[in-house]
Amino acid sequence: MGRADAAASGGFSLGMLIYDTRYRSLTIQIVFLMLFMAAAAWLVENTIENLEALGKDFSFRFLSAPAGYDINQRLIDYNNQMSHARAMLVGLLNTLVLAAAACVTATIVGVIAGVLRLSRNWVVARLMTVYVEAFRNIPLLLWILLIFAVMTESMPPPAAFRGEAATSSMLLFDSVAITNRGVYVPEPLFDRSLGTVDLGIFLVSLDLVALIIAVVAAVAINRAILRRAEAVQNLTGIRPTTWWQSILVLGGIPVAVLVALGFHLGFPELKGLNFSGGTHLRNSLIAMWLALTIYTGAFIAENVRAGILAISRGQTEAAFSLGLRPGRTMNLVILPQALRVIIPPLISQYLNITKNTSLALAVGYMDLRSTLGGITINQTGRELEGMLLMMLVYLVLSLSISTVMNIYNARVKIKER
Repeated sequence: MGRADAAASGGFSLGMLIYDTRYRSLTIQIVFLMLFMAAAAWLVENTIENLEALGKDFSFRFLSAPAGYDINQRLIDYNNQMSHARAMLVGLLNTLVLAAAACVTATIVGVIAGVLRLSRNWVVARLMTVYVEAFRNIPLLLWILLIFAVMTESMPPPAAFRGEAATSSMLLFDSVAITNRGVYVPEPLFDRSLGTVDLGIFLVSLDLVALIIAVVAAVAINRAILRRAEAVQNLTGIRPTTWWQSILVLGGIPVAVLVALGFHLGFPELKGLNFSGGTHLRNSLIAMWLALTIYTGAFIAENVRAGILAISRGQTEAAFSLGLRPGRTMNLVILPQALRVIIPPLISQYLNITKNTSLALAVGYMDLRSTLGGITINQTGRELEGMLLMMLVYLVLSLSISTVMNIYNARVKIKER
């Protein structure tokens, strides 16, 4: 009765924080927030006391000290006299390259396998089922070790490519060599290079920048062509032929830039006991890339299959009634609608790929886990700082991937009216 009178008169009492439903949820949240902050403060204080007892402090000054170790595969200049921060950057770039390549190829493999698993051909559908069930039910680390062992033990040594008594030969018109030391592929070279710009952290190739600008410009012009064709179709009912314009723009502009820069390929050549020239892809990178591709591709295949099955059968029948062939129906009708089901779990798979790159330590691929989270911590004894920094980097990478994919998901989802 008193609470009712207080509510009617507009008064406030401390008991209302517990008994009044208008304030109870807020009170509970504040209490739990205070308890969480108290627990966090206790944890920080306890950590500082334990560090002081061990004669340690909390500092990131170790990042400026010389690293003292080599990194066998890198995208930017590095030597063992450079800092731990530089070594961390090299490892981070190796992680990003591996994650990006695996995301692309795993998506391609997953989409193909997911579609083929729904094929009416019994043999094809069963083969895809075997692939999915076999690869996703065996730990990723075992696939990494297996592929690395095959590459290291089964591939021929570079000496097997030498002379008339060679027992192995290069592939693709003598441009690719697969050996037990890695894969040697052609490298891009420019006769009229624009040079590089030193940003302090790394060098930026102006040739690559020019090529990226050309590709972006080609895509923008092609989109303008398609929008104009769509506008003409809406006015006249007849869509102009644009395929030749798209090919000319998308292919012509980048090719013109490459020709202007004097682009050519530098092929690997056997000199002495090893190949020189070209680009050397080590077995550790190949093993990680293939394992992440086939393992995650099996999960993506199931996501794709679930997305396709979520689309009503009537959509397919309606497309067939309009004369669309099965391939065009899948590309133009089914998959665009299935994206709203496929993309959310696909984000999780991309995050898994990025985090699973940390398994590269097993085969000696020098990623972020192997540099900052491995050798640097062992040399400096800064395990707490190193682990916190590494966790922060992975957190930023994961949040960035989620943000980009969520933006894409918002753009492709079906707009409700």
